[in-house]
Amino acid sequence: MDQQYILKAIDAALAAGEKILSIYNNPSSNFQVRKKADNSPLTIADRAAHEVICRLLADTPYPILSEEGKSKFYEERMAWKELWIVDPLDGTKEFIKRNGEFTVNIAFVQDSVPCIGVVYLPVKRVLYFAMEGVGAYKMTDVASRGEVSLEDLIAKATRLPIETTKRNKYVIVASRSHSTLETERFIEEAKAVHPNVELISCGSSIKICLVAEGVADVYPRFASTMEWDTAAGHAIARAAGMEIYQAGMDVPLSYNKKDLLNPWFIVEPKRVGHK
Repeated sequence: MDQQYILKAIDAALAAGEKILSIYNNPSSNFQVRKKADNSPLTIADRAAHEVICRLLADTPYPILSEEGKSKFYEERMAWKELWIVDPLDGTKEFIKRNGEFTVNIAFVQDSVPCIGVVYLPVKRVLYFAMEGVGAYKMTDVASRGEVSLEDLIAKATRLPIETTKRNKYVIVASRSHSTLETERFIEEAKAVHPNVELISCGSSIKICLVAEGVADVYPRFASTMEWDTAAGHAIARAAGMEIYQAGMDVPLSYNKKDLLNPWFIVEPKRVGHK
């Protein structure tokens, strides 16, 4: 995979983040919230970020599957061996609440596997990026890439997972807006095994990144998500030695399926025997 594509994804994510912030920080903005067919919220920022990303990725030879794009029938998508999967604003509920816990997600998927992932947190200006064979990285205080190369970015970044002093807690990260009985059961079962369990609640794909970073041990998701919610974080997790397994199975999530709805899943360190 040509390194130019991860740089394009980074540039697109940062530009979309700036567009989102221009709306988020505008005191007169009402976000123009409306409901989509699945009753999830959509704002003017979602649409504006989508337009920025599609424009910046348009000169690549690959199609774009975006949450805010036109629906693509599987009969068309099934021929896509390589594609971008994009969530222009992941965590729209958190955006509307103005708690800052939303991200821009851009992934490049090859043969159903996410190989490049970029997750950007506009409010905190934190950038996660990863590429298969290159590794997963985190940068802080990022606003734009400028003209620097991938090697220069990596030199300024911290490789994931971050080596920290071994903690005496088992940390579970969970969704702030999508708690379920199954999640509560998972937490209670973990408490029966681990004497000191800590729970972190936050929004969007930040949860996947926290496991990739090593801040959390596991992220169980027993609620609905779509492929664009997880693809970018999945690439980062994989490059950091983690994996996203279908719940109750030894099989990772896959992408560009006929049904774009993900099964329930667990984000955790890669299991023994998995490449």
